[in-house]
Amino acid sequence: MSSAVELSREVAAALDAGAPVVALESTIVAHGMPWPQNVETAIAVEHTIRAVGAVPATVAVIDGRPKAGLTHDELTRLGRGGTGVAKVSRRDLPIVVARGAAGATTVAATMIVAALAGIRVFATGGIGGVHRDAQTSFDISADLQELAHTPVAVVCAGAKSVLDLRLTLEYLETHGVPVIGYRTDRLPAFYVRDSGLGVDVRLDEADEIARVMKSQWSLRLGGLVVANPIPPAHALSAERIEDATAQALREARDASIDGKALTPFLLARVNALTGGDSLRSNIALVRNNAELAARIAVAYAAIGC
Repeated sequence: MSSAVELSREVAAALDAGAPVVALESTIVAHGMPWPQNVETAIAVEHTIRAVGAVPATVAVIDGRPKAGLTHDELTRLGRGGTGVAKVSRRDLPIVVARGAAGATTVAATMIVAALAGIRVFATGGIGGVHRDAQTSFDISADLQELAHTPVAVVCAGAKSVLDLRLTLEYLETHGVPVIGYRTDRLPAFYVRDSGLGVDVRLDEADEIARVMKSQWSLRLGGLVVANPIPPAHALSAERIEDATAQALREARDASIDGKALTPFLLARVNALTGGDSLRSNIALVRNNAELAARIAVAYAAIGC
């Protein structure tokens, strides 16, 4: 555990006792959902994790201090601040910390803080990846590099559907990141249960995943992806999402939106173009991932890791 990370009393006590802990990102609070659904979702996700028997540890930078385990007031501060709160990935962490500012952590930054704190399981909505047209833009999420070397298991509904999923899988393969399908042979595509692309291995039980985690890190390897499809009742059709995504991408190009602003813009536009259905699906899949992550954390703690 690093002194660079401030832990809430609950998270610190759980880690000291070897109890299961699940990290959660905060970009989804500040940048991924509108107020007040963002904070309502964050609180519901924490309740879901506790109901399974694990401790939630939402990660953010608060007044220049990386923190795992936020208060309700801190969550509210991020949620109300929205896009005015800095979006923090690996490159941004030292700057936001040095300035004593607040920051909402992406998948990459959350993995860094979780690993420093000694937290091995992290639940999110979807990881970043290789953007469409990356062959000219070179727009590849820092999440993928972080997965290559930071020892945290990331439970997600695959990569965000606005990305190039085939190239994302190729990148993960090149960097040695295992992609585990939870009760599925196919990579889910965020709002869509089946992208048509395969995973590296299918595992059907949380304790199987925990054993892979143990062997992964006994070999001094990096992170891994646990791809958990959105529940069928909340899934959207691939055609509907693709139509909305294509329009959102056109609008982003016309408005010259790129870099770290691109994904939040695309998610917001897809939500608007689907009449709010994608936001409802997003909330459902995040809670579903949190529940699985908690069960994996419980299983990992049970084998004495």
